Amino acid sequence: MKKILVTGANGQLGKELRDIAAAFPSFEFLFLSREDLPIHHFDLVRNTFVGFKPDYCINCAAYTAVDKAETEKELAFIVNAESVGILAAVSREQHCKFIHISTDYVFAGDSPKPYKESDATAPVSVYGQSKLAGEQEAMKENPASVIIRTSWVYSFHGNNFVKTMMRLMKERNEISVVSDQVGSPTWAADLAEFIMHIIQFETWQPGIYHFSNEGEISWYDFANEIKQLIKSNTIIHPIPTSAYPTPAKRPAFSLLDKSKIKSVFAYNPPDWKESLQKCVHRLLAQ
Repeated sequence: MKKILVTGANGQLGKELRDIAAAFPSFEFLFLSREDLPIHHFDLVRNTFVGFKPDYCINCAAYTAVDKAETEKELAFIVNAESVGILAAVSREQHCKFIHISTDYVFAGDSPKPYKESDATAPVSVYGQSKLAGEQEAMKENPASVIIRTSWVYSFHGNNFVKTMMRLMKERNEISVVSDQVGSPTWAADLAEFIMHIIQFETWQPGIYHFSNEGEISWYDFANEIKQLIKSNTIIHPIPTSAYPTPAKRPAFSLLDKSKIKSVFAYNPPDWKESLQKCVHRLLAQ
């Protein structure tokens, strides 16, 4: 039986992987939270690998507080860069295939067309810089790594845009949502399924890949679709990014080109509306 080690197991993606683990009985999973395995401790990581002997390591651990990262740069780099290098190095040493999750924030957000994996990176925030450094550490320490860049992640679990909008639409008659940032959402459950597809694929295909749901929308469009699904009467006002200042700059355009995963893995991500509907229905049913 093949073994899969999942780090950052209490995050959105980690919990979605936990949810689907039972559907993959030919794999033994070990889910470790930040408390279970602080991934910046080399010896702890190595001891865990030696003890469990994973065939695959999926690194879902990340520092994701985009605004706080501007003042907690050292911590962001420890978690998002240094620790990734440790996991990648130990994976290589222990003959374990390494999958790392990255982000659209590695790009500047000024492209006229969807970003390809080969496009130049130029992060505009500390968070984006730390995630790019993590990619570089992974490839330096373990060139056979798989890196998946994703965007606008939401889930049944944790804190995210979908759950925040659903709460605000219950509490308020009017809200304002940014309308000039464009991208595509990613349902973490779909990303979890794609990761398992990679693991079960006929051959291991190292490299950087882009994954999100299909479609091109703004946060305002996203909020409006949530409004329709929950049948809310809340009025949503579109506002420019300039009207909602944040400590960290966000990419204005973060659409990811997914043609590489379609050609390499014969994989077609679901449409964003289809996935959002599934997630919202699950949230409403809880």
